Amino acid sequence: MAGQSIWVFAQQRNGIMARTAYELLAVARQLLEPDSGAITAVLFGHGVGGSAAELTSRGADRALVADDPSLAHFVDDQYADLLRQWISNERPDILLGSASLYGRALFSRLAAILDRGLVADAGSLSLHEGRLRVIKATYGGKAFTEYEFSETKPWLVTLRPKSHEEARPGSSRGSVEMRAVDGLGPAQLRVVAAETVAAGTVSLTEADIIVSGGRGLRGPENYHLVEDLARVLGAAAGASRAIVDAGWVPYDQQVGQTGKTVNPKLYIACGISGAIQHLVGMQSARVIVAINKDPDAPILQIASYGIVGDVFAYLPEITRVFKEKLGA
Repeated sequence: MAGQSIWVFAQQRNGIMARTAYELLAVARQLLEPDSGAITAVLFGHGVGGSAAELTSRGADRALVADDPSLAHFVDDQYADLLRQWISNERPDILLGSASLYGRALFSRLAAILDRGLVADAGSLSLHEGRLRVIKATYGGKAFTEYEFSETKPWLVTLRPKSHEEARPGSSRGSVEMRAVDGLGPAQLRVVAAETVAAGTVSLTEADIIVSGGRGLRGPENYHLVEDLARVLGAAAGASRAIVDAGWVPYDQQVGQTGKTVNPKLYIACGISGAIQHLVGMQSARVIVAINKDPDAPILQIASYGIVGDVFAYLPEITRVFKEKLGA
């Protein structure tokens, strides 16, 4: 559509760009007709100026960067206020973000401030006769709902992480514009501490392979079986809500409706029955392997490959075989 202006909010943490930013750039490019419209990547943080060039090499026609110590940590009200100012000045047609923890907090607040519609956790986008249409899974993936925005812009959408291919680096380079944050009001919240994930740990939302454990592991002393396989595969270790609530593993490893939504290439569920709230968070994985001794477990109904048996018999053996084959 001629003249369409699409903004992509590029998420980063500690100066490291989230891979979802490159997915959003690919989606934005697919929405535009050839040689029409423009894509703008928006980047907030401190010490992030060097990352802007990567955004322009992957399809952004320009990058707008606010690099300031006050933006070092994500604080949704402050980020939303600054983004509102930029949107009011330039009036983009579409604003895309990731349906991550940060994206959900930022876009819901921004939608309220701007009094605009928001479709969160979307799966696909398309333009029809000048209107943006969005499709997202509902009822735990049992149905799909299609939304169409009114004429009032900007249209706000967050997309499910790892649901699209990333835009690849190219030879072209867009412009990078560094902007001051003058006039930004004080944040209502303040980050007093930030806990860094242990070195070498794979993020659940970024992982291509996830190995998760559930109540079938019987106790926290057996969760290492999940971690062992994850380590061999270079995967992330996840968990069901049941064992998180029981205190076996930290909350940041929970997969599900009240945890993290993931979309890996391979998801291995070990001793997880498959309650609906867990399935909502992982059922879009490309390949699902489930190990469960209950042949009627819901997880086996959606699994690409199911093993009906004792997780203690199969999981160590699977780890051994992979370790042997991969030389890990």
